[in-house]
Amino acid sequence: MNIPGAVDLGALAKAAAQPAPAAVSAPSAIAVIDVTEDTFEDAVLRQSLTVPVIVDLWATWCEPCKQLSPILEKLAAEYGGKFVLAKIDVDANQKLSAAFQVQSIPAVFVALGGQVAPLFQSAIPEPQARQVVEAVLEQAAQAGITGRYGDADIAAAPVAVSDPRFDAAEDALNEGDWDRAMEAYKEVLAAAPGDVIAKIGLLNVELLKRTDGVDLQGAIDNASDSVESQLIAADAEFLMNEYAAAFDRLITAVATTSGKERDAVRIRVLQLFDIAGPTDPAVVTSRQALTNALF
Repeated sequence: MNIPGAVDLGALAKAAAQPAPAAVSAPSAIAVIDVTEDTFEDAVLRQSLTVPVIVDLWATWCEPCKQLSPILEKLAAEYGGKFVLAKIDVDANQKLSAAFQVQSIPAVFVALGGQVAPLFQSAIPEPQARQVVEAVLEQAAQAGITGRYGDADIAAAPVAVSDPRFDAAEDALNEGDWDRAMEAYKEVLAAAPGDVIAKIGLLNVELLKRTDGVDLQGAIDNASDSVESQLIAADAEFLMNEYAAAFDRLITAVATTSGKERDAVRIRVLQLFDIAGPTDPAVVTSRQALTNALF
């Protein structure tokens, strides 16, 4: 299942599971750990139940990785265990790389509450990386994940990484039943309106339902000037990880439409912003462009 903005690593975790999962690395002054396919479930998914885990996918030959990794490690030291930096060598852990659907590195993800979502790709300067960390910590706090690396409650965290509130939605997703998955996420949101994971999950399923059976490349190549055609083309670009192109298309439509059509396009671009996440570079750049188009 390829869900933009969220990565389902459950199958990989089950395949790599051992009778007794490896223990999380002992606390250190810097919350930086090297993660392998065998330790991923415990060190990332399980640990993310109580402390945010930022995942850095890298390789020894990657020059941008050599620029980014020291920045992330510096921030991990500075924040003193408020988040864990989990480093994954993609060459040594090719199954993990495939599960993350990595197309280029460095690629950085976040794990919160056993769920994984993309943050950004490519090297970024320290001020922007710091903004990413702050956004992660803010989202973690909203989800009640406020532990610190090495705390006793992390060691005592339950082994299960699946939130039972999402079991119905995940089952429906695995069966390709978009309507049932949407209803399951709506039930979670009815009980917890501020649940970030449920909100993004619902937006993801709505996107999958809209594009079910659509020829993605054809939708882009054959897009007409109609608003509906532009919306479908933007969805297709987004699913193909061409975030900037999707946002540009929609923002252009915002600037050239009015009334209900303009509202529909504005809502769609904001939904895609939410799926991509507030720290994605394309979102950061496009928010200002959207403001300019609106006002």
